[in-house]
Amino acid sequence: MSGAAYLTDYSGLAASLPGLDLPWLQGFRQQALQVFGVSGFPGNREEEWRYTNLSALNKTLFAPSASQTVDEDWLNQYRLDDASSVVLVNGQFSASLSRLQDLSGQVSVSSLKQALQDRPAWLESRLGQAVTSAEHNLVAFNNAWFADGVVIEAAANQQLAKPLQILHVVTQTDALSATRNLVVLNEQAEAEVIETFVGSVDSYFTASVNECLLGNNAGLTLYKVQLEAEKAQHFGGTYVKQGRDSRFNHHNFALGSGLARSDIHSDLDTAAECSLNGLFVASKRQHIDNHTRINHLKPHGISREFYKGVLDNKARGVFQGRVVVAEDAQRTDSEMNNRNLLLSADAEVDTKPQLEIYADDVKCSHGVTVGQLEEKSVFYLQSRGLDEEAARNILTFAFANEMVDKVENAELKALLLKELLERFPAISL
Repeated sequence: MSGAAYLTDYSGLAASLPGLDLPWLQGFRQQALQVFGVSGFPGNREEEWRYTNLSALNKTLFAPSASQTVDEDWLNQYRLDDASSVVLVNGQFSASLSRLQDLSGQVSVSSLKQALQDRPAWLESRLGQAVTSAEHNLVAFNNAWFADGVVIEAAANQQLAKPLQILHVVTQTDALSATRNLVVLNEQAEAEVIETFVGSVDSYFTASVNECLLGNNAGLTLYKVQLEAEKAQHFGGTYVKQGRDSRFNHHNFALGSGLARSDIHSDLDTAAECSLNGLFVASKRQHIDNHTRINHLKPHGISREFYKGVLDNKARGVFQGRVVVAEDAQRTDSEMNNRNLLLSADAEVDTKPQLEIYADDVKCSHGVTVGQLEEKSVFYLQSRGLDEEAARNILTFAFANEMVDKVENAELKALLLKELLERFPAISL
């Protein structure tokens, strides 16, 4: 699929990107640009993209915006009070909106642009370690186009004093927000990070990549809350390298945008644990695509994956979960479950769980369901005095709320419950 307009525009854009004085970063970007230049954005002839059409990215040239103007009252409805925060406005770090005063001395959080100035050699040895341009062309796009992001490092045995919220905010029509985040937790370090994606305009393109490097016995809980605007295009990829005995917990809530794709991939060392939970809710003509991959590389790994989808009107959902158990990964214990609720005859979900097992002493399973609300349950609630719409909303809310119940952060849970209740009110208006 072509990306010719972006390639033409890149020559003028490149001079504004950070790290011009770093040969290694320029080489990193040029290699990605060459990969992207071969075929542009992924097309649905590629197996990993067969259900998702990215043609809208070629109809509009989404371009970076330098604007840092934000309606703070609007923004504060998404800000968590009991958390430190980094705010990225149109893909650029905002010092005035960020709140980083509660960090300990051995936990550092900075913009990627600042880190490229302060410790480029440290970044050179870590950037691109969890994912490369060869993954697919949207990763290559991010490698070439990222303008800023967040760098988090916790020293050995340290813990973030508070959860850290990364607020991705877009305020300009047809803007490109391309960000790169790096999370490095050294041995036995712990962190809780909450990514929140919002926009105050209708049409824009978010392209965000996280690389997470977890040392031995480190623990990372990462939440992603995607509440993008109705016509926004969203790509978010999280790629994780887990050390021995490490723990990675991811909660993915995809509730917004016109088209969204999320990649969650993790490589597990010996006795590492990985838990992936997700909820996607779509209506009208929304398209939400979730791709996960858990690579068990060494023995005694444990993974659990549970995704739910709720689709109404002419919405379309995709879930492709893949678990790979390497030959050396004996005693792996893995479970995958995907459940989907279709609220309309025109809604559609494509689900494709995959197990690739090359070891012989493992315990692996997967399950998939696609269905509609039980009419008996709807009738029961109606017999108790509710109208049909309210009855259906209550049952749908209960189905989706199971994933919200897995959220341990009370403030975040309240935000998610508010979003769900707006979509499925218990009382018909």
